[in-house]
Amino acid sequence: MNPGANVGRAFMSRLFGALLLLLAMLSPARAQIYEGRELVQAKLLAEVTAVVPGKPFTVGLLLHMVPNWHTYWRFPGDAGIPTEIKWKLPDGWKAGEIQWPIPLKLNEPGDIQIYGYHDEVLLLQEITPPASLKESTVQLAAETTWLVCEKICIPGGANLKLDLPVAAQTATANEEIFSRYRRSLPQNWPDPKVARASWQRHGTELQLTVESAALASYPAADFFPLPEASVVIAHPKTERAADGRIIFRVPIETADKNLTGLDGIVVFGQSENGAGRNAWSLTAPAVTTSVPAFSEGLARFLLFGFLGGLILNLMPCVLPVISLKIFGFIQHAGQDRRRILRSGLAFVAGIFAWFIGLALLLIALKSAGREITWAFQFTNPYFVVLMSAIVLVFALNLFGVFEISLPQFASRGVLGWTAKEGDAGSFFQGVFATVLATPCTAPFLGTALGFAFTQSGWTILLMFFAVAAGMASPYFLLAAQPAWLRLLPKPGPWMLRVKQLMGFLLLATLLFLLAVLGAERGVEAIVWTSCFLLVLSIACWVKGAFIVPTASTGSRLVSLVLVLALVLGGAWYFIGEKFAAAKTVSAETLTQGGWQPFTPRLLEVELKQGHAVFIDFTAAWCLTCKFNEANVLEAGAVRDAFQRLGVTRIKADWTNADPAITKILKQFGRPGVPMYVLYPGNHAEPILFPEVLTQNMILEKLETVSPHVAAE
Repeated sequence: MNPGANVGRAFMSRLFGALLLLLAMLSPARAQIYEGRELVQAKLLAEVTAVVPGKPFTVGLLLHMVPNWHTYWRFPGDAGIPTEIKWKLPDGWKAGEIQWPIPLKLNEPGDIQIYGYHDEVLLLQEITPPASLKESTVQLAAETTWLVCEKICIPGGANLKLDLPVAAQTATANEEIFSRYRRSLPQNWPDPKVARASWQRHGTELQLTVESAALASYPAADFFPLPEASVVIAHPKTERAADGRIIFRVPIETADKNLTGLDGIVVFGQSENGAGRNAWSLTAPAVTTSVPAFSEGLARFLLFGFLGGLILNLMPCVLPVISLKIFGFIQHAGQDRRRILRSGLAFVAGIFAWFIGLALLLIALKSAGREITWAFQFTNPYFVVLMSAIVLVFALNLFGVFEISLPQFASRGVLGWTAKEGDAGSFFQGVFATVLATPCTAPFLGTALGFAFTQSGWTILLMFFAVAAGMASPYFLLAAQPAWLRLLPKPGPWMLRVKQLMGFLLLATLLFLLAVLGAERGVEAIVWTSCFLLVLSIACWVKGAFIVPTASTGSRLVSLVLVLALVLGGAWYFIGEKFAAAKTVSAETLTQGGWQPFTPRLLEVELKQGHAVFIDFTAAWCLTCKFNEANVLEAGAVRDAFQRLGVTRIKADWTNADPAITKILKQFGRPGVPMYVLYPGNHAEPILFPEVLTQNMILEKLETVSPHVAAE
């Protein structure tokens, strides 16, 4: 791996972590049973027998993992999520920072390097009670979450409680385990007479030099970094100089040109990951920085974001909703210029509302320590069900089954500025268009978002603003220049037929969403979702037929109750019960045409044998992926070249956010799929392709592959 590939690491796993925690809430995470085994047993331990008012004491979260499974350190490395402890303490109590024992450095298939714990770990925290306590006993409660991994990763958690008496004096408890884990905590950096550390930066590499006779006497020495969220790092390397100095080289990627060092720990012992290791904590040198100027590099990525947003309008997943807006412009042709501008601005506001809201959500997730990515919501089948329902409701509205209208108080109040309900409809069309745009990754967009997700919250917000501006710009220009509407057809009776035709376009989008569900949960999930959509259709028909101004109040009330019963009852039975029971589809059942399903073991074996490997990182909800596969990867010339050169073709299906695939995506700094990587063979550097492929592009790079006889 080249340093640039290794550097593309952390912006994926945190959001993936949020998805795992969401799945953990949908299933009982406390048990965390896999193949008949409880993977992690969690318990709270206190170092004291009683609480003395005002006197701090130590509590530990003890995690027992089954053999070969591991949890993660505070910095997980290339993948993973650190264990979290959220205390629910009485008023006046305080909890200190988690004290993390020295972790293991573990190497996994696919050049993945992580920091974590096998078998057992005790995470220590200091708890400080208030100076006075009236209770005779106190209960300390904590909500704990973790990720445990072996070949697969499974999120877990437990709500733990610890009861302790209140007394004037206390004694030591659990002395052996607390003493053992205290000895494994990193120590403060020693006196300069014992060890001196200095940092230097050379472009995209930080170099830490440690001069210490004591450290040089140990056969194994390593540096475990603790980077800020905005700093992306690759795998540190250790070198020993002839004069006894130890040099740690850390490849980095950051927009902060003033960064000259990292927090971390220097770990040393008789062997790597051996017993009896020690560590010194190292704090990065303080740097006085000014407010960064608007750099040329940031401007270039913002331009990429704008162009990516502009191209999103041409993506097939957006076209059905975009056609609704064009239809609205046709309706307004020849009308008052201010009304046209107001409707266009409402649509533009909907686009910005979704993108800015999504950016704020991602910033919040990143601040909470989660990894963030593009189109994360489409890896959740329940979100796809929700989108299917919304698309169907829009389609039924276009067919005239019912009318979407706002209550009078809404028109007069909060939305009174619109003057016409059509402006509110334009706003929601703008929101709807951007929601449907997220499964698509347009050219330039992946590069721009990959950069933004490793930067500060303000940079992420700026990037999403640029993407929104790019997507909204055609509609703003059309609304600001009503004269251009003369190029559109004149309004007339034909518009009713066009409106209905657009309803069929939305039904085509619905078929796409159902296909995504099929890939995620199988045919059974499609059946139960279709049953719910049928009930929803009946509810819409009842609304259109009976909840009308000419109906009596009693009739409308009964109809409203029936609509709510149909929607809520259908959702509870068909989605909450039947759909929830549908099993996730294995990627192996979806792979055909000479492609092999991705596993870390398969990639490791092929690369060790020096074989050429092409990996298609795809997802059922990614229409850009489907276009590339149908028009490029499955084209005759490309398939023949793969066969002639003996290239192993691997399909990495990320429909359900497979954690093993997430790890590889992170290495190349991509926010999601599509991604295409060619390993030319004989341990040569991998080749990363852009999001949109051409046959010539693939064939040209395949010529760099060393041919070998394909397996029969």
